[in-house]
Amino acid sequence: MIRRIDLRGTGAGSDSGSPDYRALVPRADFDVEAALHVVRPICDDVRDRGVEAIREYSAKFDGVDTPEIAVPAEALAKALTELDPGVRAGLEESIRRLRATCEAELEADVVTDLGPGARVTQRMVPVDRVGLYVPGGVAPLVSSVVMNVVPAQVAGVGSIALTSSPQKDFNGLPHPTILAACALLGVEEVYAVGGAQAIAMLAYGAGPCRRVDLVTGPGNIYTVSAKRLLKGVVGIDSEAGPTEIAILADDTADASYVAADLISQAEHDPMAASVLVTDSLRLADEVEAELDKQVADTKHVERIRTALAGQQSGIVLVDDVTQGLDVVNAYAAEHLEIHTANADADAAKVRNAGAIFVGSFAPVSLGDYCAGSNHVLPTAGCACHSSGLSVRAFLKAVHVVEYSADALREVGGHVMTLADAEDLPGHGAAVRVRLDGGSE
Repeated sequence: MIRRIDLRGTGAGSDSGSPDYRALVPRADFDVEAALHVVRPICDDVRDRGVEAIREYSAKFDGVDTPEIAVPAEALAKALTELDPGVRAGLEESIRRLRATCEAELEADVVTDLGPGARVTQRMVPVDRVGLYVPGGVAPLVSSVVMNVVPAQVAGVGSIALTSSPQKDFNGLPHPTILAACALLGVEEVYAVGGAQAIAMLAYGAGPCRRVDLVTGPGNIYTVSAKRLLKGVVGIDSEAGPTEIAILADDTADASYVAADLISQAEHDPMAASVLVTDSLRLADEVEAELDKQVADTKHVERIRTALAGQQSGIVLVDDVTQGLDVVNAYAAEHLEIHTANADADAAKVRNAGAIFVGSFAPVSLGDYCAGSNHVLPTAGCACHSSGLSVRAFLKAVHVVEYSADALREVGGHVMTLADAEDLPGHGAAVRVRLDGGSE
């Protein structure tokens, strides 16, 4: 059910030269750019017609009529009251662990004294208002509530709006577990809006939802495309779309573990990518056999089979772990697992990945819920330039510049010279007026 790609003999020192592994690794056909023409009219319509347009798209895409897009407070309270105690305990532990790592990420102000009376301070300031997107279509990703809200709260964001798709089975409201998680975290502004129209609502504002400064959260290809389209209107975290896992494994790996982890990501979405990179033919054969056995026992068989059989998934054969590292660095996976004899050392050589899971007992599903890491991560190769969601995503660095008259006098000549070099005499004059008799 999963194809093989043989890259043996193409590594460094081979006759084929330096291969472009980014072009050779499994990738889905449908990319974010291709969806722009679909989401552009939706976003423009929400900008122009607001809630009226949102209701029409909710009816079209979600099959619900939502007279009010804002979730009432009583619905949030009811969802928390009725939440299964075991689920609540799991959420509370997930929140506790993630909050601990987020608090450890907080950065103190950095003060640099460049001379007497010359000081520059880098101050970290939280974004004023953020919009958090939580997918609720194929699966109600309650964990994404935690992953979005906790770092925003720890960063000190003062205004948080969260939105998730309306559900036919729940009277046009988001899934009750999602609502319960919002209530548990104290998020009171929640909307029953999904898809590209939700991103447009947050970016432009509509009805009771005021525009936000930053949108974060994962979503399907259309949601991610809307984020790309609107990132000039609103800030975004990264392009976190259909999920992906890459596993770098050698002959020491346990085939049952590897197969289970490939399946765990394929379970998310028919477009999910599951990629094994290995130098072991024996392991590749055993993983294929395990996939056949384990998939048959899963709940979402068709979804998983579709994802594993898609061109975005595959088993990539390499000569050795060194070539494997080149391949996974080129792939820049959202999630990367390392199942090798020297997993710690090999993980240290990874440059491009959203998150790295080291060894046999750190599966991606641990990171999805309770590792203390964040599971909102860049996909589709964006991990080569983007980071996963963290406290830093909700903070801005602001430089505060303080100079006395003497400090300005010491460097003022350089400022005036450089201003002249750029043919900007007014810049130099702004310094000269202070040095030629202006008051301190």
